[in-house]
Amino acid sequence: MSVSIEVNGTRHDIDGDPSMPLLYALRDQIGLRGAKFGCGLGQCGACTVIVDGRAVFSCLTPISALEGRAVTTTEGLLEDGKPGKVHQAFIDEQAAQCGYCIAGMVMRVQHLLERNADPTDEEILTGMQANLCRCGTHAAIIRAVQRAART
Repeated sequence: MSVSIEVNGTRHDIDGDPSMPLLYALRDQIGLRGAKFGCGLGQCGACTVIVDGRAVFSCLTPISALEGRAVTTTEGLLEDGKPGKVHQAFIDEQAAQCGYCIAGMVMRVQHLLERNADPTDEEILTGMQANLCRCGTHAAIIRAVQRAART
């Protein structure tokens, strides 16, 4: 089966089993390494991408559900090959320790800020709830969200 999806503005024909997770198509067929395999159960958020304006777990999203839909990954947030505003906020606040969860966190923040350009601390905590950081950089991540919202 072949599914045509748009990833970061470029159309890709993905060949594979219709139940193949988007995460595998992104990493193995398209060559984008930002989204990570964490738990495979949609419980950690390391694989978060945006599909048609919604933050989704790419480990749970089958390619068959994506025909003609637009996918944005962390690589799609780069601006002329340089960090976008959310990436830069994470850099400025030193919000990554091991860095494994950061691509998913960046995508969740992007989704949050697209819906609410000036979130309160409570809205940030609620909006980021689906993504986990096992290193404990939560305070820096919240500061990064606040910084990105100000820029």
